[in-house]
Amino acid sequence: MFANALKSIGASSNINSKYQISSTLTATAGPWKIYSAKQKATGKEYSVFVFDKKTLDTGNNGLGGRQSATAHKKVVEEVVERLKKEASSLARLRHPGVLELVEPVEETRGGGLQFVAEPVTASLSGLLQEKDDQERGGGFGGRSSRYITEDANGTRRRRELEIDELEIQKGLLQVSKALEFLHDNAGLVHGNLTPDAILINAKSDWKLSGLSFCSPPEPSTIPTSIQPIILGEVLNPDPRLPKTVQLNLDYTSPDFVLDNNLTTFADMFSLGLLCIALYNSPHRSPIECNTSISAYKRVFQSSQSVPTATNNYLSSRPLPKELAQHVLPRLLTRRPAQRMTAKEFQESEYFNNVLISTIRFLEGFPAKTPNEKQQFLRGLIKVLPNFPKSVMEKKLLPALLEELKDKELISLILHNVFKIIGLLPAGRRAFNDKVRPKLKEIFVTNAKQPQEKDANRDAGLMIVIEQLSIIASNCNGKEFKDDILPIFYTALESPTPSLINAALTSLPVVLPVLDFSTIKGELFPVIATIFSKTNSLAIKVRGLEAFVTLCGGSNDPHSDDGLDGLATEQKKATSSTALDKFTMQEKIVPLIKAIKTREPAVMTAALNVLKVVGRVADGDFVALELLPLLWSMSLNPQLNLREFQAFMDLVKTLSTRVEDEQTKKLQELAGGAVTSPGLKDDFMSFGAISGSSLEANGTSETDFEALVKGRTTTTTNALDSGWETRPSVASASSSVRKSTPTATFSWSTPPVASPTTTSHLKAQTGGFRTVTPDLAAIQPMAPTTTQFSQPLQPQSNPISPQSASVNWSSAGSATTPSNIWASTSQPTSNPWGAPSATSQPAASPWASTTQPNSNIWASQPLTSAFSSLSLNQQQQRPQPSSSSSFALPPPPGAPGASSANTGLSLPKPPGSSTSGLGGMNNMSSLASLGANKTGMGMGAGMGAGMNNTAGNMSMNSMMGNLGGMAQQQKPPQQQPKGGLDKYESLL
Repeated sequence: MFANALKSIGASSNINSKYQISSTLTATAGPWKIYSAKQKATGKEYSVFVFDKKTLDTGNNGLGGRQSATAHKKVVEEVVERLKKEASSLARLRHPGVLELVEPVEETRGGGLQFVAEPVTASLSGLLQEKDDQERGGGFGGRSSRYITEDANGTRRRRELEIDELEIQKGLLQVSKALEFLHDNAGLVHGNLTPDAILINAKSDWKLSGLSFCSPPEPSTIPTSIQPIILGEVLNPDPRLPKTVQLNLDYTSPDFVLDNNLTTFADMFSLGLLCIALYNSPHRSPIECNTSISAYKRVFQSSQSVPTATNNYLSSRPLPKELAQHVLPRLLTRRPAQRMTAKEFQESEYFNNVLISTIRFLEGFPAKTPNEKQQFLRGLIKVLPNFPKSVMEKKLLPALLEELKDKELISLILHNVFKIIGLLPAGRRAFNDKVRPKLKEIFVTNAKQPQEKDANRDAGLMIVIEQLSIIASNCNGKEFKDDILPIFYTALESPTPSLINAALTSLPVVLPVLDFSTIKGELFPVIATIFSKTNSLAIKVRGLEAFVTLCGGSNDPHSDDGLDGLATEQKKATSSTALDKFTMQEKIVPLIKAIKTREPAVMTAALNVLKVVGRVADGDFVALELLPLLWSMSLNPQLNLREFQAFMDLVKTLSTRVEDEQTKKLQELAGGAVTSPGLKDDFMSFGAISGSSLEANGTSETDFEALVKGRTTTTTNALDSGWETRPSVASASSSVRKSTPTATFSWSTPPVASPTTTSHLKAQTGGFRTVTPDLAAIQPMAPTTTQFSQPLQPQSNPISPQSASVNWSSAGSATTPSNIWASTSQPTSNPWGAPSATSQPAASPWASTTQPNSNIWASQPLTSAFSSLSLNQQQQRPQPSSSSSFALPPPPGAPGASSANTGLSLPKPPGSSTSGLGGMNNMSSLASLGANKTGMGMGAGMGAGMNNTAGNMSMNSMMGNLGGMAQQQKPPQQQPKGGLDKYESLL
């Protein structure tokens, strides 16, 4: 139905073209339907009052079908003219208590009416009806409040209103002022003062409307253009018309009905009935006649039905004492002359309280002196908690914001504004709708340059900074960033140090509202600039405290610094907007390094910053940047003991952290492997310089003594002497003891140490083991060089002639020389030299004999020089004999063979001589024999050699066979002659 009323508006309507009208009904006031609207040009909100002519034809009270078309048309025209009179009367009357007309009334395409007025949220009749419905739902004494509803987009459709005593008092006071204006200034009588005639705007002000029956009084001395009404016509209710377009007898004065007298006092009687209806339950007039004149007259015929003090004015609820004792007796009197005027009503005891007086003072605030304004604002903050929430939001708050244009009162007004926001349950809505845009307008849009000092502006800014906690709790991040953060920057850039100090101190309140990018990209650079440019030590300290907050720390001295690892996770969770690690290391630490002053307060504040940075910084950054900086700062002579110890505590904590991290890293890299410490020092081995060492180089003390005494030592080659000449066992043992080094070859087998040497090596190496080699598995060996390739030089001690021929038959000697087959890189004058590489291969002289258990290399105890060599795989038990382990058993059937014959000397073959040349001939014959036995193994070669010599050969012949065997398996190579070849040529 309401939508149809809007459709009836013509397309050519001026209102329809200038305003965007909502389809949602806001309120009803008599025959008018009220819709919210916005002006298309400015976006301001207004209310459109629409009357649909079709309502006169529908419903039980519509014009019946029995009426003629002429009568119907006449009645409709009377109603339309009366409604036009109401709208035109509003256009002529301008008063704060009267509804303000914005666009004059115009007819719609369907014959209806519409006009535009100031925005209203409800009518008093609709509000009382809704309150009755609410109280019936909650029982008697239910909640006396009405909350507005909002659309999905947040648009307000009905305001919050507390119908309590103060709200009623404030409304009645405003209505009485409007009546005073009508009576004394406009010279009019309202004539139909009912709840439908009172509208409530967005500021919670009660506005007087419903002027369809207004008329000049009789007699009237004030000229007016409004036509008077005829009481005889309006007092005859027409049942064919809706009640909303007729005079409501329930609120009509007996002056009209009984006396037919049109005076201004009639409105005061109606005002008395309205006061009772506001406190009554249900909220109705104590006089109910159902639009019947006869019923109204019967009410005044009996004193019991007339509202008086004796019957509590027919109210179902107690009335306020001041109203019942001082006001109603002078309003509901039968005689008009005894009634109080509108002005007297305002001055009655009913309004004699501090809250109403405060509202009245605020309504006349512009006319007060500056001193009175300041005193009022200082006292207002004390009485604000006594005001109803709706009055504070709708009446006091808008009035205070309007006075912010007075710069001298900015700080005092803002004190009260933020007090109201803190008291309101819907403070968020009030702040965003009213306060936030006003703050931006004052301090950002119309503000002067920040560098210019303005005491009034700075005072207001100080209030805003102090109330940032209330601001942050009543707006979201985007709203804060767009409107409040510029105000915060204005305070930071102010030349007033106290304002900068307050802004930096309030940083913990600001950060949770902002996002990380805003903090890092916008807020931090401003604070860093202030910190680096200021000359005030106090601002320096505040800046460092701000850095602590920006890094996610706390400036509370009793708070945990987080370095113990216990509270770090919780702090990080609550400090998600803190600066990142890169900004801390690359931006904040350099700012601290650039501090020139060494004041203890500044140093202590910087220490707190470094604590927080050290909590998240990298280990290498801590070691290379933070710790040197801390040491430099800690040595400040101005620090006392407690401050120095604080520095040392942080140094120790960070050092421990670096140590733990580095240790863990190295352990992970090593993977548990143990690295020899000597390997790391290989690059430190440079080698010795020739001639710089004082080593003996083979010169013994005996040689040195012989040198200084002029003695000559002769070295005799063992090959020059025959094998027949054998020193005694004692002399051989003695000679072996005296010779310290053992002659070795590069192709020799590693020597087997004697027990003495073994114990000595065990002491050096911590133990060793020997393995008996398998000579059958030994590959043929051919030395690339021999001891004869170079001029013969002694390795250590020169071999004396007495020791050149060694007695190998020293049985059980504990001092037998080391294995003469040991490998060495230095050539010696060993008689067991290998044959030349160019010689022909020969059969091995070490072949096994035909006699069982005749292995001459049977294993002996370690006292034997050849104990590590064995020609068999199994080791034989040593034979208890007095002969040497190197003695060869006589061949079978050999005359005069005895096991007592010790030594390696063999009986001379027939025809041989004792000269060295004869031994060489035997060796040549063995070599030729070995050449005929190609392909034989080590054992076969040895057996063949022994058979050819019939157990009576020299050691030189056996060495020749060994050399022949090596040449058999290795192809001949062209090598320079040396060794035995040279020696043979020499011989």
